[in-house]
Amino acid sequence: MAEKLVHKSWIIQYNLHSILGFILLFFLSVSFYLIGDNSDGVSFLANKSTRKNSSPKCDLFSGSWIFDNVSYPLYKEQQCSFMPDDFACHKFGRKDSKYHYWRWQPYHCDLPRFNAKGVLEKLKGKRVLFVGDSLNKNQWASMVCLIESSGIPSLNPPIWKGNLITFEVKEYNATIDFYWSPLLVESNCDDPVKHRIRDRIIRVEAIEKHARHWIDADILIFDSFTWWLESHMTLQWGSFNSSDAVYKKVEMKLRRYEMALRTWSDWLEFQIERKRTKLFFMSLSSSHKNGTDWGRGNDQNCYDETEPISRREYWGSESDRKMMEIAEESVNGLKRKGLDIQYLNITQLSEYRKDGHPSVYKRNWVAPTKEQLLNPRKYSDCVHWCLPGVPDVWNQILYAYIMDSSRELND
Repeated sequence: MAEKLVHKSWIIQYNLHSILGFILLFFLSVSFYLIGDNSDGVSFLANKSTRKNSSPKCDLFSGSWIFDNVSYPLYKEQQCSFMPDDFACHKFGRKDSKYHYWRWQPYHCDLPRFNAKGVLEKLKGKRVLFVGDSLNKNQWASMVCLIESSGIPSLNPPIWKGNLITFEVKEYNATIDFYWSPLLVESNCDDPVKHRIRDRIIRVEAIEKHARHWIDADILIFDSFTWWLESHMTLQWGSFNSSDAVYKKVEMKLRRYEMALRTWSDWLEFQIERKRTKLFFMSLSSSHKNGTDWGRGNDQNCYDETEPISRREYWGSESDRKMMEIAEESVNGLKRKGLDIQYLNITQLSEYRKDGHPSVYKRNWVAPTKEQLLNPRKYSDCVHWCLPGVPDVWNQILYAYIMDSSRELND
């Protein structure tokens, strides 16, 4: 009798374990299904059911730079036939190449490697448009180089017409464009070549002249920070040719920036086709003009710097947090109104890279003076970025978001 009870007890335990095992196997199968294939490197993005207007589960913007001379750079400068002279640092004499080999490593996940053919499959028949200043052009040039490096045939040189540069990928019926509009709204700095004007005049409520060139884009990537940093600017109401236009010279850096972004966001709210168009706003790109920020002399800047800043959460004196808050709130306001927009906060990761700027190694559109030639630091470009370099990481992050949103883009 005792043996029968033991046997019966064993059978019950065995069946219970079998049921528990089946349940565990079921949940594991469901989990693997939900996670899916990581071939595009985007499994860490938000769950598909809550993906719209959400951010990645992993914070792509918090991490550190890791030296990696095995898998980086993603392309070589001399192999990018479309590289603008503004960012071709080796071509203009930079000897060190260590800045090529730094990989951005988020703390709790891996940043997906850019796959040009993969993203072009998602963008087939689409138009991607970068809108903003020369830093956005810097990112656009990086994107063009990343695409060319994939070996895709039949790439035509970019065509520049007015403020617009068009780069066509015929095989995929896709275009990767750039539109020069440094203040987003109309200004006397809108000429893509002759815009080096110190006394800036802004029509802070006028945007249609530029925006009509953006309306058919499927993906829009905006930036606008650097050109707003002047201490004084003139605001204008009325057209530039009008005799009764009203002018007001103001300081109020934050207020005038807020006014311009309100004009920008109002246009997007009423003009963008919400189900079709995906929007991004790039945060402030860090400059490194003040060496005292990282422990050098007050006459030092990015010139001759060859290593990133290693101090965690380093923040330079030239990065204006209040301006960034205004931009982020503008983006969040559009989210609340139902637009598909993301604020990509690339500032912190860029802060560390004092070594990544062209310095004197670029084409100078205005010849340096004798005084500058005697002291190269005085004309160093510590604002833009050498390529390959930091903007490639911006595009890797952008790539992760585009790939995550590919289902909506192709609906």
